[in-house]
Parts: sequence; structure tokens; C-alpha cells
Amino acid sequence: MHSEGLILFFLAGIVMVGMGVLLSSLLSPKKQNDVKEEAFECGIPTEGPSWLQFKVGYYLFAILFLIFDVETVFIFPWATVMKEMGMVAFIEILIFFVILGLGLIYAWKKDALKWE
Repeated sequence: MHSEGLILFFLAGIVMVGMGVLLSSLLSPKKQNDVKEEAFECGIPTEGPSWLQFKVGYYLFAILFLIFDVETVFIFPWATVMKEMGMVAFIEILIFFVILGLGLIYAWKKDALKWE
């Protein structure tokens, strides 16, 4: 019984998304002009080449931010069930923090946290 409902749920989702894409392509205005084809940033026309190479440090900094930001997603549910699970939950979160701490130390040693 559960598998039929799940299959029906996924099929309904696929049909709804497909209909949305189809309707938007049929009903949207299709006027093409030069202004729409130009590259822009924040509404201001670009000056110079649009494709510039950025330092890899910016990407590394962003990835580190995401890693430590996603960490908070795991801390909130843990905090809500910590009393119920007792010492097991406490040891698990300690292991989690040790792994995160090792990642932070590694990034610090590699100078990934320096904004230059």
C-alpha cells in the first residue's frame, strides 16, 4: 500500500513540474532583442571582459563557510533530542565537533582562512 502511494506522489510531482515548465514556455512573451542578450551584473553594464578568472581562495573560503554553516543544521536537531538520548547523543556530537575541529585546523594550517 505504501509503495503505490509513493509512486503516485512522485508521478504527481513530475506531472506538476512538467505542466509548469510547459505552460511557462507556451505563455511567456518571446520578444528577443539586443538588450536581453547582453551580459550584466546588478543592472549595470559590464566594463571590460565579462569572463574573469577569480582566485581559488575565494571559492575555498566559500566552501569552508558552507561546511561550517551546514554544521548548524545538524546541531539544532541534536539539541532537541539530547536529553532523551543521553550520553550517546553527547558522545556523537563530540565526535562531530572533533571532525569539524580537525577540518578547521587543517584549513588554518593551509592558510585557507586568510582573505587576501
